[in-house]
Amino acid sequence: MKKLFSFALYDSAETIFGALIFSTFYPLYITQHIDPKLYSFLYGFAFFVSFFIALPLAKLADSKALRKHFFTFFALLTALFGVLLSLDIPVETNLFLYLCMVVLHQQAIVFYNSLLAGFSKRGFASGFGVAFGYLGSFVSLVFLARWLKVPEVFYQVSLIFLLLALPAMVSVPNPPSKREVRIREVIGDKKFLLLILSILSLTEVANTLIAMMSIYLKNVFLLKAEEIYRVIGLSALGGVLGGLVFGSLTDKVSAKKLFPLGFLLWTCFLLLLFFIPRDLVLILGLLGGLSLSHLWTTSRVLLIERFPVEEVSVRMSFLSLTERIASTTGLWVWSLFMLLTADNYRLSALMMVVFPTVGVMLYLLSRR
Repeated sequence: MKKLFSFALYDSAETIFGALIFSTFYPLYITQHIDPKLYSFLYGFAFFVSFFIALPLAKLADSKALRKHFFTFFALLTALFGVLLSLDIPVETNLFLYLCMVVLHQQAIVFYNSLLAGFSKRGFASGFGVAFGYLGSFVSLVFLARWLKVPEVFYQVSLIFLLLALPAMVSVPNPPSKREVRIREVIGDKKFLLLILSILSLTEVANTLIAMMSIYLKNVFLLKAEEIYRVIGLSALGGVLGGLVFGSLTDKVSAKKLFPLGFLLWTCFLLLLFFIPRDLVLILGLLGGLSLSHLWTTSRVLLIERFPVEEVSVRMSFLSLTERIASTTGLWVWSLFMLLTADNYRLSALMMVVFPTVGVMLYLLSRR
């Protein structure tokens, strides 16, 4: 139980750090000094760089069983670079340190996910972590954000991150399996690539939902700010509930059987966006949270189930890449649909159903 709580606390640390630093305070700070388009480009480029750093490191981690070592190293560096952002330094230097922190943080996530291989009940561990993550996000945005300000927020949140990350560094076991992984063989594995693309199809919808939900609720249902917060708050509750439920189910029926439920969940969610009346809009929040928690809980366990556990770090590198790609391409596609429909939010959302439709076909192909 100790290692389970330790694992989940890092998920909470990561979501608090992401919600307050990556999603809120740093973008608001840096875009006062540089063009938002330049920031967006550099931020995306950092994710691109992080993947090509993660691959050789993951290969080394799998061959020498260094997964926890790398996780600890990069989590500590993430906290350190976060503290440095609070220093009185030139904006250009601050931005460089931030982009380095983005890369370091991505490495920590890859090796953190690979630690799941050391649990006997991987589904529940994954789901428990997701549940704690949603709790962390809710607490940080509802209770912490209002009291924080730049530049102190950077060292304050970094220290919270470090405090919550320490138990995982101490208590979560290092998966002992080793194998010399050939990157070319992984890239040439058609079943793996098809599965990654099927996961990407759902992540596209998920990340677009996260980015656009408040705007959608405001423009389609004419909700006021407090009503929007209520819907988003209910999605956090759905995330906590979904993490616990789907985590338990993953261990009972396997991620292979449970993951396809995501295609149905996201299709139902998109259909509800189109048809649901204003009076029932709270249902959207609950279903959205359940759909998100299902995806985050099952996808990382699925890779461990279907492919050699000795290659877990390399495989998780690709999973991390899909999440970053989806952050950009999902919004590009949403913008295209809005353009084609003359800013019809309902119809644009309905057209996003193409993603789970294509995704389920890719998933079935990956099982052949």
